[in-house]
Amino acid sequence: MAKDKKQNTGGTFETVRTIIYALLIAGVVRTFLFQPFNIPSGSMIPTLLVGDYLFVSKFSYGYSRYAFPFGMGFFSGRIFGSEPDRGDVAVFRHPPTNQDDFIKRLVGMPGDRIQVINGHLHINGDPVTRRRIEDHVSRDFQGSVRRVPQFEETLPNGRTYVVREGQSDRGPADNTGEFVVPPGNYFAMGDNRDDSNDSRSWGFVPRENLIGRAEIIFFSTDGSAGWLEPWGWIQATRFNRILDSID
Repeated sequence: MAKDKKQNTGGTFETVRTIIYALLIAGVVRTFLFQPFNIPSGSMIPTLLVGDYLFVSKFSYGYSRYAFPFGMGFFSGRIFGSEPDRGDVAVFRHPPTNQDDFIKRLVGMPGDRIQVINGHLHINGDPVTRRRIEDHVSRDFQGSVRRVPQFEETLPNGRTYVVREGQSDRGPADNTGEFVVPPGNYFAMGDNRDDSNDSRSWGFVPRENLIGRAEIIFFSTDGSAGWLEPWGWIQATRFNRILDSID
């Protein structure tokens, strides 16, 4: 009996130690390598949908205090830092309150002049290449058809993605003054141009606020089944989006 008790105690200790090791490894991965992030709003439609769950690579831009849980890094600036590429979809701490994490596309680099004219993005005085593609067609709860204009936008470095103009280039932020991006800052915009709270309204993203680059969708749900409704999980899951890379 004593031997059995000793074996049980040893087995329990091994289980607890394994759990602790697993938690430590998960904490290291989340803090220094990849952070999960879910999409709560439609500002990045069609690139990202509400209910997408994705991984953000924290090492892509180096580390600032916002890379750590609750912004508790005990230093200022960035370490092991590298510049984002124009067009990256990035997660950052939203200025000026630095309370919430936002995800947008970085279209303006330090020193750029950014302006939106009739819904058309201009960088350093030149309109970004924009090609009209098929409208997004959907039906509302009453069965009425809604068509949303879509464009394929190509940045000066060749980065291409799709944007939506829900108000057909007549939205409240489709005409702006010229923004000059300060050193160490970036200009961020949502791909759902007429439904995005971005740099057009609140200004620039400081380099220190960058958390990481959005890399891949690991899960996606349309929200029709909650966590306590397992019978609906399969139908609610968007299997065609799982493992999609984020461009």
